[in-house]
Amino acid sequence: MTSPPTDKLAFNLPSGRRRVTPARFGPESRRDRLLPQLIRNCVLDDEGQQCLQVRLGAAEAANPAARALLDTEAGTALHLHRVLDDTEYAALFPRIIGYEPDAAEPFLLYAAPRGVPAARTHVMAATDQQRLTRDLMLALCLLADQGLVPRGVSPATVLWDGARVQLWGLEAMTRTGRPRTPWGRPPYCSPEQRRGDGPADPRDAVWSAAQVLYRLVTGRPGPADRAPADLGEHRALDGTLRQAFAPRAADRPTPAQLLELLAPGAARRVRLALPADEERPHRQAFEEALRLKRQAPAARPADGSGAAADGPGAGEVLCPYCLETIRLDLGKLFVTDSRMQYKPLDLAGINNPVRRNDVMRGAVQKCTADPDFPEHFIPVPYLTYGRPLTVAMVGQSSTGKSHLLTQMIAAVTDGGLEPFGLKWQSVNPEQHARFVRERVQPLRSGRVLDHTAALGLDDFARFVESLLITDARGRVRPVAFFDLGGEDLVRTDAALRFLLGVDALIFVVDPALALPLPQLDHVRERLDVEVNRDGDLAFGTVLDRLPKNGPYLDVPAAMVLGKADLLRFQPPVDRWLARPPATSLDPARVREESRDVYGLLRRHAGQAWLRPFDAIRRCTLHVASATGGQEAHGRYPAGAGPRRVLEPLLALLAMHGLIDVPGGAEALAAGESPVLETVPWEEGQRAGGPVGSSGGGEHQ
Repeated sequence: MTSPPTDKLAFNLPSGRRRVTPARFGPESRRDRLLPQLIRNCVLDDEGQQCLQVRLGAAEAANPAARALLDTEAGTALHLHRVLDDTEYAALFPRIIGYEPDAAEPFLLYAAPRGVPAARTHVMAATDQQRLTRDLMLALCLLADQGLVPRGVSPATVLWDGARVQLWGLEAMTRTGRPRTPWGRPPYCSPEQRRGDGPADPRDAVWSAAQVLYRLVTGRPGPADRAPADLGEHRALDGTLRQAFAPRAADRPTPAQLLELLAPGAARRVRLALPADEERPHRQAFEEALRLKRQAPAARPADGSGAAADGPGAGEVLCPYCLETIRLDLGKLFVTDSRMQYKPLDLAGINNPVRRNDVMRGAVQKCTADPDFPEHFIPVPYLTYGRPLTVAMVGQSSTGKSHLLTQMIAAVTDGGLEPFGLKWQSVNPEQHARFVRERVQPLRSGRVLDHTAALGLDDFARFVESLLITDARGRVRPVAFFDLGGEDLVRTDAALRFLLGVDALIFVVDPALALPLPQLDHVRERLDVEVNRDGDLAFGTVLDRLPKNGPYLDVPAAMVLGKADLLRFQPPVDRWLARPPATSLDPARVREESRDVYGLLRRHAGQAWLRPFDAIRRCTLHVASATGGQEAHGRYPAGAGPRRVLEPLLALLAMHGLIDVPGGAEALAAGESPVLETVPWEEGQRAGGPVGSSGGGEHQ
């Protein structure tokens, strides 16, 4: 008799630690003929541990939807492990012992299942029915308390060992309030779930549980859209679950109500057994920081007077490179020739207005405002559509800035701004085509982008892409994006002069550098990096370079916890990364995400990593993943699937007034404040500084 083949398995434990062990596998089968996951028994030979492996084969793993299902299952199993592992309720769910979601053939490892599927039971004894009903409602109540709705409750996923239930089907989990999508088979999926109508509700699972119990009592499935006609013949079922068969979720009892009926006091004991909220003090610190920002004096005008500082005059804009004012000059226009060299543009012979406008769109103007500054050229549309908005990506090398910016631009060109009433057009068609060809297309095809090239000693920063954004009122603004290498962002010479005129900043936090979480250890080992408790050096250099006219810097900013796919099973990242793309900007929701990211960084990374938020008055925080997974050998195995890449840019556009939000742009980042909470600069100075601060310095 031959023994099963032995392989080496490397995976993360629920604690995040890495484990490598020889493993032997049994025959493989499909968990459900409609689902992509494969299952097989497994023995981990380092400890002789028997387990069940749930995995995707290489073909299935190439499908993002299949990976998303496995991610949902892993995230749910890990979440339940965190909140229930030390409680009596842990046995109600599968116990995860390992996971490797980024492999070419990703997998999960569970302790051996306990019991057999209810589908194998023809009719269950009355005493067993009572215990199974109680356990099933207890499981649903626990999930509802965590904001989870199990869509996969069926005789195949409810296991029974004669004493306790074990509820599987975690791949079908969704969050309360998320839009329903069709899932499951009748009669076990609720009518509204089958149709995909409305938001998910814990009472969806109550229908499913009632159908499973009817099947166990009668030996046959019930009707798919109403209560069984013979329900009254089964007194125990009729007495507790009649309303559970209501066709509408709103008419069904909640899991807690049914549990209270079956086991009085059990729902309350469940809540008392759950762990305390460890993030609460950090969220409170966030709210206090916002309060101090709202109370701080308004920024002093740049010229030190009570009047507004002089800006560019009519028809003038600030050159994004030399920072001198410049206006359109038809005598200084250039276009590129076939060798990509600039040659003067003579408009004298172009009288057709349509052709003239087309030529002007592709032209650039030589800026001579500062004769000592290196030669530089500005796209003509940048000079003709009002005040430009410049955005700089900030972060040290290898933080993923370029990948994030590339996916932001790709999301814009895919129509991501349209739900917000915005339209886009390239500032310079040639520059945009080059950006798409060199960055967007390779990344979308799964290739890892090259590192941003460093500037020369006498070189200067140039924007890599620029767009014309038209808002809902028809106002047009050029938006230009700077993306420098991390080594250039720590320079203190003229190369970063552009920062003195920048309009918005996106600070990108690399979780491998910021967060000393054990699940990131193998990433750090692979990249040969260490946790830096002192924060990102580029953050400090840029913040110190910006002009400051009050207790806070007044340039709008967004902090992005990038590469968030590395933390997609870590609260609170799991909550936000799985959300669908935004179609509206809700200031309360933006602040909620900011609060969660702030709490995560404050708790695990330390205040140094939050310096941009502490230094800048209007700063939102976000989670995003430019690629959705980790690279292997210069490629992304499942393709580059961006998640939540547009939200930071949307927040910045709102703070600059391009997107209208309830309560105004200020409410987006700092919350709405009572009139008496804000004091003008002069009063704050006479009082000795901003309320809640010492000496009017930067809030730390």
